[in-house]
Amino acid sequence: MTENFDNKLSLAGKFLIALPSLSESESFSRSVVYVCSHNKNGAMGLIINKRLNEFTFSDLMFQIPIKNYERLNEIMLYNGGPLEKVRGMVLHSDDYIKDGTLIIGKGIAVSSTTEIISDIAFDRGPEDKLVALGYSFWQPRQLEAEIYENYWLVTNSDKEILFHTSDEDKWQRAIDETKIDLSHLVSITGRA
Repeated sequence: MTENFDNKLSLAGKFLIALPSLSESESFSRSVVYVCSHNKNGAMGLIINKRLNEFTFSDLMFQIPIKNYERLNEIMLYNGGPLEKVRGMVLHSDDYIKDGTLIIGKGIAVSSTTEIISDIAFDRGPEDKLVALGYSFWQPRQLEAEIYENYWLVTNSDKEILFHTSDEDKWQRAIDETKIDLSHLVSITGRA
């Protein structure tokens, strides 16, 4: 029996901000996740503030392989989540739409084709982009349970935070946007 899912309750296009209760999770401690999809089959998102240091965009280009590319700037790669670390996905502005691009809303889309990686390498890609390897996934109702257990704070996403804020500042900026004092929130967690 499949349960009905109210699409009005979808968290797609929102930020998940890891609360201190996730501090022991290596993958999610102080993370900000952009939710790409959320429906009756579960939720999928990308961590947007954990840069990869052991693998570079050049390494990615070599794996695809795309040759004879020139980049004006080094493109940072992000650890999108603990699953399928070899799978590349790009969160980007909706000025770049191709076959296979999923438009999420508020000017944001996601693509996972080699074409977008090639276009980024040749400086033909989207204006704003965040290239991630791996992703985060929750089974049906798992994310809702984690929110209920105070693992995540849900807030509206912000393109400035997503694309134009330093990785070190994204978590705090996202918290600040909620106007919630975490010291008060943490002190009232738990169940009666």
